[in-house]
Amino acid sequence: MDLQPIFSILPPELSSAAARLDTSRLEELRLRTGQIPAALVCGQERPIPGSPEPVTSRMLEEIVSAATNRSCYSAEASLREGYVTLPGGHRVGLCGTAALRESRIQSLRELSSVSIRIARQVSCAPPELLRRLDASTLILGPPGSGKTTLLRECVRSLSDGGSRVGLVDERGELAACRLGVPQLDVGAQTDVLTGCGKSEGIYLLLRAMNPQWIAVDEITAPEDIRAMEEASYCGVRFLATAHAFSPDELRRRPLYRR
Repeated sequence: MDLQPIFSILPPELSSAAARLDTSRLEELRLRTGQIPAALVCGQERPIPGSPEPVTSRMLEEIVSAATNRSCYSAEASLREGYVTLPGGHRVGLCGTAALRESRIQSLRELSSVSIRIARQVSCAPPELLRRLDASTLILGPPGSGKTTLLRECVRSLSDGGSRVGLVDERGELAACRLGVPQLDVGAQTDVLTGCGKSEGIYLLLRAMNPQWIAVDEITAPEDIRAMEEASYCGVRFLATAHAFSPDELRRRPLYRR
């Protein structure tokens, strides 16, 4: 796991302090204006030992600028959605004052928080799960429970096992492609579509790549469900994730119930 893309966007003093953490258990870095930088380790948030002074808005702006290679304009679409993806699939999440146009977020100003989530490549998924991957499969869990990590491993296992997999990597977290090359292992027979919405990506992969499986992360909208339903009529199977603590909670939500 290469954390250099994360350390490189932090101020020097904070980068040095973060590098001294036990990175094998590190899940996120949490930076909030007016507070000491914190690390999320094994589900517990605590101040980073040896951190410099409290976080400032200027510090957060510099971090975002570095994360976009000093070109926030080129990352405008993802910034509008509140995140930037780093090499390796690490995600920088943003919070601040939203500028709206026609009730839609156009940009985030006066940044108040930054969350840097660590992307991890696992070596294997539970064998009992992989043996059951013969039909469309939905992975449920609360935020931060490892759904994306498990989804990536299921994609890799299917792909290396001989199936053609189309992967809609909307935020660049699953494959972390750089110049078209996945930086995380998603299997030899996986075709990756990066930076595209799930519904549009499903239709594109169906038309262009003849997939046997399509994988998407975090179903959130009715159009996602419609695209999956229509693609399923063509014989495509799905791997997908959704935020829910249990199947019962899933069924209580109209979108997910369908």
